[in-house]
Amino acid sequence: MISSLLRLGFNPSQLAKFLKKEFSKQARRSNNRTLNSELIFLMKAILCKSYGPPSNLVLEDIPSLSPKKGEVVVAVKSCALNFPDTLIIQGLYQFKPPLPFSPGSDIAGVVKEVGEGVTHLKVGDEVLGLVPHGGFAEEVLAPADWVFPKPEGMSFVNAAAFMMAYGTSYHALKDRANMQKGETLLVLGASGGIGLTAVELGKLMGANVIAAASTEEKLQLCREYGADMTINYREEDLKQRIRDLTDGKGADVIIDPVGGHYTEAALRSTARGGRLLVIGFTAGEIPKIPLNLPLLKSCSIVGVFWGDFVRKNPEANRANAKQLLQWYFTQKIRPHIHATYPLEEVPKALEEMMDRKVRGKVVIEV
Repeated sequence: MISSLLRLGFNPSQLAKFLKKEFSKQARRSNNRTLNSELIFLMKAILCKSYGPPSNLVLEDIPSLSPKKGEVVVAVKSCALNFPDTLIIQGLYQFKPPLPFSPGSDIAGVVKEVGEGVTHLKVGDEVLGLVPHGGFAEEVLAPADWVFPKPEGMSFVNAAAFMMAYGTSYHALKDRANMQKGETLLVLGASGGIGLTAVELGKLMGANVIAAASTEEKLQLCREYGADMTINYREEDLKQRIRDLTDGKGADVIIDPVGGHYTEAALRSTARGGRLLVIGFTAGEIPKIPLNLPLLKSCSIVGVFWGDFVRKNPEANRANAKQLLQWYFTQKIRPHIHATYPLEEVPKALEEMMDRKVRGKVVIEV
């Protein structure tokens, strides 16, 4: 019935209202209590109905979800914000889900239903994981391979803040850069979600860590998470400061989720054989790099697309997740929670991220 109505042009909000009205009418006609149970097929979700700023998002009732083969339905308890959420609602991300859709990717919750072929999860399991979108809702469909048991004692807030940030940073440092103990790691945007986890993991993996950020307050947080040296790139010359801190050698590995003019300055201060890891462009500008620089410095520019890694290398991703969760369990890493918001305040939380006020992670509690 639901699929037929969708084909007729009902949007999710209209469909939810229609179903609620029809179920109520049928219940009155039949005086059968069981029909009222159909109302559990409604859930609340933040919807993007047209591309634009966070203020365009709306909270509505939509039909509940059912898993297909290899999927699970998770009752969402928490969902962390990530910078791609600010892009996807504007139609600026690599992937554009059909409108309307719910943003949100980093989820934690309880398995509500499992699809055919799923054996490592069962109803009632507390989990954390990743979804392409849909996390800012009471329920979300997730590929079972992207969902992992939540460690006992780990809060849902910490669990939601965990997988994308730590997963991206660890994949970047371990798989893409092959970073070695004793190398110098420079992290741009070091107080953000990706940046702070890169600082923390870099130190844990034996690197000499330089954290670069725009304020002293942000740099102090980086020091608390293990940074050996810091650069305020709003007040200091980034290229010269990198050279000073490395005795002219340069950085062996650079984590860059920022982009803009900082990328070229960092690349010019890369060590011979260094690796610049391109993760994102939170500055808003995709840099145009003179290609003679990698040639002259014998360095590499390496793309890091963790979502694609998750899809195409599920076994390797599971191994990485297992290591990260072990480090969490042994208290070697810990997410920094900047703030939490209720579901209806997703627009406010996204605006705070877009204004670059966030240090660490912001989490939506459902």
